[in-house]
Amino acid sequence: MGADSSAAAAASGSEIYLPDGDLLDLEPYEGMEFESEEASKAFYNSYARRVGFSTRVSSSRRSRRDGAIIQRQFVCAKEGFRNHNEKRTKDREIKRPRMITRVGCKASLSVKMQDSGQWVVSGFVREHNHELVPPDQVHCLRSHRQISGSAKTLIDTLQAAGMGPRRIMSALIKEYGGISKVGFTEVDCRNYMRNNRQRSMEGDIQLLIDYLRQKNSENPNFFYAVQCEDDQFTGNVLWADPKARSDFAYFGDTVTFDTTYRSNRYRLPFAPITGVNHHGQPVLFGCAFIMSETEASFVWLFNTWLTAVSGHHPVSITTDHDVVLRSAVMQVFPETRHRFCKWHIFKKCQEKLSHVFLKHPTFEVDFHKCVNLTESVEEFESCWFSLVDRYELRDHDWLQAIYSDRKQWVPVYLRDTFFAEMSITQRSDSMNSYFDGYINASTNLQHFFKLYEKALESRNEKEVRADYDTMNTSPALKTPSPMEKQASELYTRKLFSRFQEELFETLTFMASKVDDGDEDRITYQVSKFGEDNKPYYVKFNVLKMRAACSCQMFEFSGLLCRHILAVFRVTNVLTLPSHYILRRWTRNARSSVVIEESSADVYTNYLESQTVRYNTLRHEAFRFVDEAMKSSADSYDVALTALKEAAKEVLNAAKNDGRSSAFSNGRNKVASAGDKGTEKFSSGTRVRISGQTLSEVSTILRFPVTSSFTMHQL
Repeated sequence: MGADSSAAAAASGSEIYLPDGDLLDLEPYEGMEFESEEASKAFYNSYARRVGFSTRVSSSRRSRRDGAIIQRQFVCAKEGFRNHNEKRTKDREIKRPRMITRVGCKASLSVKMQDSGQWVVSGFVREHNHELVPPDQVHCLRSHRQISGSAKTLIDTLQAAGMGPRRIMSALIKEYGGISKVGFTEVDCRNYMRNNRQRSMEGDIQLLIDYLRQKNSENPNFFYAVQCEDDQFTGNVLWADPKARSDFAYFGDTVTFDTTYRSNRYRLPFAPITGVNHHGQPVLFGCAFIMSETEASFVWLFNTWLTAVSGHHPVSITTDHDVVLRSAVMQVFPETRHRFCKWHIFKKCQEKLSHVFLKHPTFEVDFHKCVNLTESVEEFESCWFSLVDRYELRDHDWLQAIYSDRKQWVPVYLRDTFFAEMSITQRSDSMNSYFDGYINASTNLQHFFKLYEKALESRNEKEVRADYDTMNTSPALKTPSPMEKQASELYTRKLFSRFQEELFETLTFMASKVDDGDEDRITYQVSKFGEDNKPYYVKFNVLKMRAACSCQMFEFSGLLCRHILAVFRVTNVLTLPSHYILRRWTRNARSSVVIEESSADVYTNYLESQTVRYNTLRHEAFRFVDEAMKSSADSYDVALTALKEAAKEVLNAAKNDGRSSAFSNGRNKVASAGDKGTEKFSSGTRVRISGQTLSEVSTILRFPVTSSFTMHQL
């Protein structure tokens, strides 16, 4: 497309693309004179705006006499080709390659200085080798993106009122009558505001450093650090008080790095590092002020924070959806599972797809269902493509980008990792909530310290109150289950309430064997009564007392799901195995005291030894009965006789050892029958169940000795 046709097309459009003054309809020509080099540059840029391209300075020549510039060449921004510097790229991977913008365009304007001091056009190339930009997009070109003085004044005023770049741009578009008349983009507005913030913070940041230095002098365990590059302060500061460092030792398995200040327009570039305590409350692990948001700055911040918390890497970390943060996390936490905050992505979705939300009121619900309610990777993939096709969004760039990153924010891909959340669909309380109600868009540094300390006091008081309630009150039990009583004595009140909900729901679920696998590993299908089309699958190792559910709730939250508990119910697992009780969720989570042997009798011997022995005997009895019922009536008679003989021997052994089983404190204690759980006889396998008569054996096993195994009830 030639320059003449482009200019004509532009002239028929909006007048704002035409330069003011006597040069309105002129294009450059050889011999044209200007008062200065800057005047010639401004004219060529105005011409480029009318035609539809961006300009830059290409080359210059200086006087040998005094070194002054005597010749300049201005070119189309697409002039030349990208210079691939092999020395810069051969030893390092380019993580975010830039788009190709130079295509060898020859369009240019050359000017040189006359002896009179005037500048004259010595050469002009009109033709371009690429399409030119239409008038409604010309404001996106780099050389034409300029924030005017009046626009700066309005931005300053609105920023002081706590408004963010997106709302400010909306106000500017309304004020000027369209985005093309504003003359710059939201990115320019955001950069201008960030520079404003940095300039205003430079003087105040010393207040923060003085505050941290005082805290460190009062308590040497108060950690803080400032980042410097080439002996220059970058404005990045990190600190962690003694409680934060201590809390990380107990609850540092999952971490959230909260950069909400970037999206919520905080005046302060304040980023807390948080987690979740044993009451499910947000807990603080450290704080940072971030003036420079480069990859190197985040790498410094993470490494320095690791120093503060003794170098222990968390199992998982949650951050905002950001490529720079992702790169920094990969460098510092290579073995840590990195998740993007789903709720930030949902919020961004409302902004990026606002036109879809307005046109299709059902889209938001469908989008949430697709992300939160799909049970498998295959179901999510199918639902996603159905969604983007239904709303004609398959080619939407932002949706394509978040789909590419789906393994880092969609729950179905993350359930195998611990994030300390009680539900796949809940919002983590630690994300963007620790300082809610204290630090907001209007907070400045002078007020920050007092509000920061108030927030810490409030959070500490809430934890103390939760500790008091846990230790001094008892929850109401809903069932006679020994497991419920056991959990009520171990978990904090908040966590017990969540566990109790799962346990109680097992009453509406059915579990049935679908695959015996080998002798010790059985697969169960678990589904809610009347909802057989939504089954979950639990693989249960009877001897090791380990179960894995397809919902992966335990892996994700650290609490057993209703599906595994339903399998425990039908297999007579009466108490929680110790490996399913995470210390970080118990009332003793902060205790550093090693459990003595007497205490171990309660926790280890009771939970592991007694439960495992009981279930081993039960498992062998099931196998014995199943085999007997598969054979003839003679085999049945042999099996029944063997059981009676076994019961007599067990009873005699119990009398000799002075032991018997009893119910004590709501727990069913089954004594050991010795080192051997079974004893071989010519007629088959005799099962030893200490201290029980034959009728008691059938009661414990929850089936009559004359029938095969089906299902058991509590």
